[in-house]
Amino acid sequence: MPDRDKQEIERLRREIRRHDVLYYSLDRPEISDREYDRLMKSLKELESRHAEWIVPDSPSQRVSGAVADKFPSVAHKSPMLSLDNVYTVEELREFHSRVLKNLGADKEVEYVVELKIDGLGVALTYEDGAFARGATRGDGKSGEDVTANLKTIRSIPLRLSADEDGIRALEARGEVYMDRKEFVALNEKRIAAGETPFANPRNAAAGSVRLLDPSITASRRLNIFVYAVGGMEPMPCKTHYEILQKLKSLGFRANPQAALCRNFDEVLRMVEKWRDKRRSLSYDVDGLVVKVNSLRFQEELGSTAKHPRWAVAYKYETEKALTEVLDIVCQVGRTGSITPVAVLRPVQVSGSTVGRATLHNEDEIRRKDIRVGDAVEIEKAGEVIPKVVRVVESPGKKRRPPFAMPENCPECGTPIYRAEGEAAWRCVNSSCPAQLKERLLHFASRNAMDIDHLGTAVVDQLVDKKTVADFSGLYSLTLEGLVSLERLAEKSGQNLLDAIARSKTAGFARLLFALGIRHVGQRAASVLARTFHSMGRLMDAGFEELEAVHEIGPAIAESLTAYFSRQTNRDEIRRLHEVGVVMAEERKGGTGRLQGKQFVLTGALEKYSRDEAKEKIQSLGGRVTSTVSNKTDYVVAGADPGSKLDKAKKLGVKILSESEFEDIVKG
Repeated sequence: MPDRDKQEIERLRREIRRHDVLYYSLDRPEISDREYDRLMKSLKELESRHAEWIVPDSPSQRVSGAVADKFPSVAHKSPMLSLDNVYTVEELREFHSRVLKNLGADKEVEYVVELKIDGLGVALTYEDGAFARGATRGDGKSGEDVTANLKTIRSIPLRLSADEDGIRALEARGEVYMDRKEFVALNEKRIAAGETPFANPRNAAAGSVRLLDPSITASRRLNIFVYAVGGMEPMPCKTHYEILQKLKSLGFRANPQAALCRNFDEVLRMVEKWRDKRRSLSYDVDGLVVKVNSLRFQEELGSTAKHPRWAVAYKYETEKALTEVLDIVCQVGRTGSITPVAVLRPVQVSGSTVGRATLHNEDEIRRKDIRVGDAVEIEKAGEVIPKVVRVVESPGKKRRPPFAMPENCPECGTPIYRAEGEAAWRCVNSSCPAQLKERLLHFASRNAMDIDHLGTAVVDQLVDKKTVADFSGLYSLTLEGLVSLERLAEKSGQNLLDAIARSKTAGFARLLFALGIRHVGQRAASVLARTFHSMGRLMDAGFEELEAVHEIGPAIAESLTAYFSRQTNRDEIRRLHEVGVVMAEERKGGTGRLQGKQFVLTGALEKYSRDEAKEKIQSLGGRVTSTVSNKTDYVVAGADPGSKLDKAKKLGVKILSESEFEDIVKG
């Protein structure tokens, strides 16, 4: 039986890796997301029964890194040089002339022209075909080890695909980036949470890769294009274009827009082709990279201390425009954040007409002193989001009064509030129509109430037709009402009703997360459910009691207090209870006897996987952290413990064997 399990684990890993390459690198998926999830679930179940067979390059281990204190430094095998920049066709011609002069004017020179992705440069090291280490570019000689974060990017293979040349050792270099759509969604969340939005997708990608918690990086949906190698063993390629094709065959995602140019005139045609066309892409491109194709020529040309002589970056200028602020209005986001928006005199910027630009928050308006009637300079952040850069002085022109935020929500009239230390004003009325559609989608999402078949098209119709006005309204839907909607037949309507009925027993923790209470994510919802066990007890808890709960703190406590103080929210919870939604959680293990205790796990346990041990501790009220400190109560040491055991001994932290740990959790 164990041998059969091991064979099945290997089969599942091979199958999942194949589908990862098809989906993330080649854009040719063969199975649905649900079928993929079933494969992954089967793999995780088998690995949980055989923890000794878990390997770092298993597809199940993409988000397995612990929260780091800091990133150690990593030396690159060869320098990651920056590119020299040119901004005009004349400067690009000068680069070509230097290449010919250094090689000899009689040489025929081919170039490869690639899109210059505006992201974060990284180096990916593979040993014996497995992803061993990932590092940022840093100063070019060394960077930061961000392996755990890079493993969360699905388009980075954890193991190289088999290939005829038998490539085993490799350092691939690429650019981690964030799609514009993901960038917009991330900034909306940050603005809603009162956080400063990222200036552009590049900053968002770079900040996400350098987060200390890999699980947050995983939630950011980053992507990568590889564009070169720092080393390859064996090296079967003679040109840069061949390297790009080889990287694709190994499972990497190389940009399909890379073009082989037989002469310099073709390079110039590419420059003109992408001058405007780059704006139609889903990601940011701030120019082109022009590289000599022949690896032998590259070696002959060599490099300066900073730049290779065989490559150059042609940068397109950021387009700006002058216009006038006609008005400043306020919009309500899905989490209730009130965002001021400048209504502009329409103007052409980066190939499109711009008539509105977000001003983010009240503090941003005051910092730039933006007023109605002002002349302003605008640009597109990352060529996608219109942004007011500055106010243009107009001598002699009388300015209007400074902008002031409204006292009430512009959609529902509820008084708005701004929490201390935050930038955003908010509407806390969960029935506010401006928030309803996105709230319903969140309520139905997989990690919340998991209502399958309730997608954007259905939600839009339910809200627009005023069929559903709140969460509880979903539980009053009828088959007759659903089949009257567009593109919803009787069978799909019944499937939706069945999914809604099943969601009633999703559980207290999922319901808390589904309600969309600000700051209450999945982890906080789980902690609150374990601590209070029922919605009634949680609603009756005051600020001080909430703040005292381990892992909750003042921000979440204030948000919960504000939410439950609104009678409309309490009425909605009552309606959900009346239709049968479960609002209590059984006490696991009889007591929360580990409440407030902090554990660290190190080494391999025989009877528990790492996740099982963590879940057991948390179910009894304890907390599991990744680092040993003076606050640690216990270190559970299994076979082959790491440096955490030494640190525990040095600090005098109590060390538990597996049998002692089992005695504690069993009481």
